[in-house]
Amino acid sequence: MSTTTQSRSPVRRGIFWLGLVMLLAGLGLLGYVAWEFYGTTILSKERQQDTTSKIEQGWDSGQTEVTTEFGSAEALIEIPRFGKDYRIPVLEGISDDALGAGYGHFKGTARPGEVGNFALAGHRITHGEPLRDMPELREGDEIRVLTKDTTYIYALTTDGDDLVVPFTSIWVTDPLPDNPEEGGVEPEQVEGQRLITLTTCAELFHTDDRMIAFGKLVGEEPTP
Repeated sequence: MSTTTQSRSPVRRGIFWLGLVMLLAGLGLLGYVAWEFYGTTILSKERQQDTTSKIEQGWDSGQTEVTTEFGSAEALIEIPRFGKDYRIPVLEGISDDALGAGYGHFKGTARPGEVGNFALAGHRITHGEPLRDMPELREGDEIRVLTKDTTYIYALTTDGDDLVVPFTSIWVTDPLPDNPEEGGVEPEQVEGQRLITLTTCAELFHTDDRMIAFGKLVGEEPTP
């Protein structure tokens, strides 16, 4: 064997192992992306269903607020435009656990049916993506908020994609959201309203901006 052949062998082995490491790293990255986009959604949909069942069972046993492993809950959301089987739990707070099992209710904002702003957050992509189709919502669409005894019916006053703001725009969760941009999208500026606000990511692949939809209470009925 020549000296040249011997010197090339370690180089070839190095290239082989480097290529193998890069291949495995690429496969690992693809696996991570697949988990984020599909695995988390499958897991979260199971959590949504389990949490919904626990809330319904709690109501049947007389509980108004039900404690789950993902947080306390007192409401379920139905949006007819998203289909007759759409029923998503609302968890208190906007922690990762809460948002991974349904909607998160911004602490300090109004409760269902109360005067003020019942403000909710939900994922648009991954983790169950309850607001994936937010841009399809239209003014007048119903948002039904079920509690143990009463179902509150809100109607959107904006389309789902009428307003996009930076994630730092906390005014959207105020009791009466007042857009600082002159002529910007906002609820009717009348005190004493019973409002609902839906917030989600405006972009599918990064989270710098939020898509916002506003609505107001238009009716209520006994929860079946």
